[in-house]
Amino acid sequence: MSEATASRPSPVPPSAGTSPALWPPVAKPGEPGAYLPTQQAVDLSTDCGQVHEEAAPAAPTAPDEIDLMPDTEATEGADLLAQLKALIAKFVILPSEEALDAATLWVAATHLQGSWQHAPRLAVVGPAKRCGKSRLLDVLTETVHQPVLTVNSTPAAVFRSITEEPPTLLVDEADTIFGSPKMAEKNEEMRGLLNAGHQRDRYVLRVVGNDHTPRRFHTFAMAAIAGIGDLPDTVMDRSIVIRMRRRAEGEKVAPYRTKRDSPALHGIRDRIARWTAPLADPALHLEPSMPVEDRAADTWEPLVIVADLAGGPWPRLARQACKRMVDAEAKTEEENPGGARILADIRRIFHANNEPDGITTDQLLFTLNGDPEAPWAESGRGGLTPRGLGAMLREFGISSGNVRIGDGTQRKGYTRHKFADAWRRYCPSVHPQAPSAMGTGARG
Repeated sequence: MSEATASRPSPVPPSAGTSPALWPPVAKPGEPGAYLPTQQAVDLSTDCGQVHEEAAPAAPTAPDEIDLMPDTEATEGADLLAQLKALIAKFVILPSEEALDAATLWVAATHLQGSWQHAPRLAVVGPAKRCGKSRLLDVLTETVHQPVLTVNSTPAAVFRSITEEPPTLLVDEADTIFGSPKMAEKNEEMRGLLNAGHQRDRYVLRVVGNDHTPRRFHTFAMAAIAGIGDLPDTVMDRSIVIRMRRRAEGEKVAPYRTKRDSPALHGIRDRIARWTAPLADPALHLEPSMPVEDRAADTWEPLVIVADLAGGPWPRLARQACKRMVDAEAKTEEENPGGARILADIRRIFHANNEPDGITTDQLLFTLNGDPEAPWAESGRGGLTPRGLGAMLREFGISSGNVRIGDGTQRKGYTRHKFADAWRRYCPSVHPQAPSAMGTGARG
């Protein structure tokens, strides 16, 4: 398979007469880097989350700035990462070029775990069998730092495998652990272990020996987790998510044979280990510029630091992968009937009705249940109900109240100002396209 599995936009030089593009700085040891600017599609500061449709500002958006980042001086690591990327692509077809870059950087980051504050999970998930999940795990096993491969292991066995010098956990067939509510409940301790191990200095306490002496066990270790279907939300939130798919007709990969192919993988693993060995202290002190924030930034930071240490095209490739893959997961979460989807849809309804101060519950439900591309009509026999809507919104601290309608009477509904904080936090850049308008909205 060709190393380039997806096309990349060609850099476009600034137009004549405009200021040259300002590149976000690549992190340097001891020098904190500025975060990339992100464009807000919605002004939340003055009007309780009103959606605007003005023309886009002249300044480039964050992804465009990343695309135009110049390559930096390449080190030995840049060539090693390119070799590792080609080997992964030889045996597995990843869903995008960004996913291939992310997997490559994640492998290299396992060799510097002692420098990280956060241990990113790699969630390798797919909708069905034969999507290449286990094959990717096979390749990762031969290239990561001190692999510990587990299939349906007990939490006790796993955390006893983690020492002060972290190994790399590789958990296959995670759907046998978390694949149903009953399984997930039974394996709640494993979920807690995977969550705790995302951050340094989170221990589990157990009693050991005949005298039941309390003992702390380490949990911090990078982990790749493969399975059919999504992992628990709290694990996905701490993961770089690679959504595998079945190979299409004409897509070819080389068959993987452990005894024949592992020596080449071990060779690149050992060379990456030698390259990263003297970089532990520089990696510890780097503060790279990041195109995302909060937990996503914590999770992706080790990969971006590895890219900055390698140089060449990798600082740009790492940030492209980070921004695009995080945005894709945010979109997936928005489309989920749970989570922020209800907030985003209600926001569009308010916008379609010229931002009234309030909308009645009946009007909201009529529009939500009438949208053929939304999940709400399937929420029950009669679609989403007032009680169901209220339960979802209470999770965000939003409750119904009296709103005044056009004829001067009052009815139960929701006022726009109550959504302002939730919109700002959970769907700050929602697209203004709305479900079909409902008619006249209510007044506050």
